[in-house]
Amino acid sequence: MSGLGAILLAGGRATRVGGAVKPLFEVGGRSLLQVAVEAVRDAGAHPITVAAPVLDPTADVDWVREDPPFGGPVAGIVAALGSWTDDPEWTFVLACDLPRADLAVERLVEAKSLQPVDVEGVCLADGSGRPQWLTGVYRTGALRQAASGLPDRGRDLPVRALLADLAVAVVAAPDATDDVDTWEDLGRAKERFDG
Repeated sequence: MSGLGAILLAGGRATRVGGAVKPLFEVGGRSLLQVAVEAVRDAGAHPITVAAPVLDPTADVDWVREDPPFGGPVAGIVAALGSWTDDPEWTFVLACDLPRADLAVERLVEAKSLQPVDVEGVCLADGSGRPQWLTGVYRTGALRQAASGLPDRGRDLPVRALLADLAVAVVAAPDATDDVDTWEDLGRAKERFDG
């Protein structure tokens, strides 16, 4: 059993950008998917499973897809957990729309080490203090137990339905939680990281 694993969520419809494949948007010379994969790999995560169709055949990750597709992030998490045969103690859960996934992972690792032993997860909060559940690290056993009680393998459920009963610490990290949801977000990220 390894200490850390990762589930990366990259299979959404991206309706706010006309269905474009957001994880392949490039910021700072790398795709958002690459940024996320490298961030969790640098933290020692194994396995690394991406819930999405195969977006980059060269990426050294496992790919899994919820069935039927486009079931939402909870269904993606459930499908990824279902593909694992050897659970790590903790699992990063990250949406692949974070230009600073490296900083997010760094903050999560730091925050996790400061929590009492009964905490089952840590997630980062944005500048308004709102928890970003898909920028978190959670005890795999707690995630798996929560997932086991969900109807229809989590299809179309809000992320809060999966995490509602977990003891999750929320840590403010507005500099690490800016994501790319719109073309305007992408433009701002490119200005910031592409010089």
